[in-house]
Amino acid sequence: YFLEKGYVRSYTLNEDNEEVTTNIFYAPCFVNDFLSFFKKEPTKEIYQTISTCSFWETSLENVQNNFHNIPDFREFSRLLFVINYYKLNDRIIALTSQKAETRYLNLLEKHPDIFQHVPLKIIASYLGVTNSSLSRIRKEIVKF
Repeated sequence: YFLEKGYVRSYTLNEDNEEVTTNIFYAPCFVNDFLSFFKKEPTKEIYQTISTCSFWETSLENVQNNFHNIPDFREFSRLLFVINYYKLNDRIIALTSQKAETRYLNLLEKHPDIFQHVPLKIIASYLGVTNSSLSRIRKEIVKF
């Protein structure tokens, strides 16, 4: 899907059956699990709209046809895969090497609009912290 308007999240359930947000998508962008799409297998994540959304849908057959027949589409897709890999890799490194406060500040700096459209419990999950930890981080930052 291509998200033309709105906010969507992807999440999975951990071993305690708690939702863990894996991504927050905001328009304009593609919303899908690329590997699942191309392998025609179910995704391991659940996708949920967070706000009113508008989407464009396409099929694997249509994408494959465009790959073979439209050179600019092929180059655009290649760039899209590289960008998505970069974002995923950057997120993994941030989750493993940065403090929660740093992750929060980075998200606030790069995407302040998310805080106006996405519930804090989803943001906390995305940042890998509890709701109370996010509340504490936000209070500490306000003091400065």
